Amino acid sequence: MALIFQFGSNCDVSRLNGDDRLRDDAKVIGIAETVEDYQLAFDVCSTREKCAAANIVRLPGSRVWGVLYEVPDYLIRRETAGSRKSLDAIEGEGENYERGCISVRRPDGRIVEALTYRTREPQSGLRTSTGYVRHIVLGLREQGAPEDYIREVKEIAKANNPGIAAEVDAL
Repeated sequence: MALIFQFGSNCDVSRLNGDDRLRDDAKVIGIAETVEDYQLAFDVCSTREKCAAANIVRLPGSRVWGVLYEVPDYLIRRETAGSRKSLDAIEGEGENYERGCISVRRPDGRIVEALTYRTREPQSGLRTSTGYVRHIVLGLREQGAPEDYIREVKEIAKANNPGIAAEVDAL
């Protein structure tokens, strides 16, 4: 089993475990935050979502909260998932994202290494959508992320796409 740190729309457990994704094979471990300084950004184009998707970028003094999952090893890589959809396929590994390790801190203070997916080539000028942000906010809230961080996510989303500000405020 591999530990996976998700900070974007896959914070929504029902999304990641949907029939078109991991089919309930991603076990929620709980909420976690990055040990190193990162901030959420919307700088990668999701053709599936038709909007800017989430990434994490270095920013001194900032941390990103996300959901920590345990996923069977064979569901990580495309070549080992067989007829199932792999996490690499879901994340667009090798195309939009690149899989790597990150240190995250669990609420009990324990630091663990997890796999995560970061944007290969960040792009400016992309806009996220309310639907995409909803998955992040609902997933974080469901797992007990600090409300201050959820407000920060909303502010980042509104700055990225001012046209969705009222809808994001309502989340």
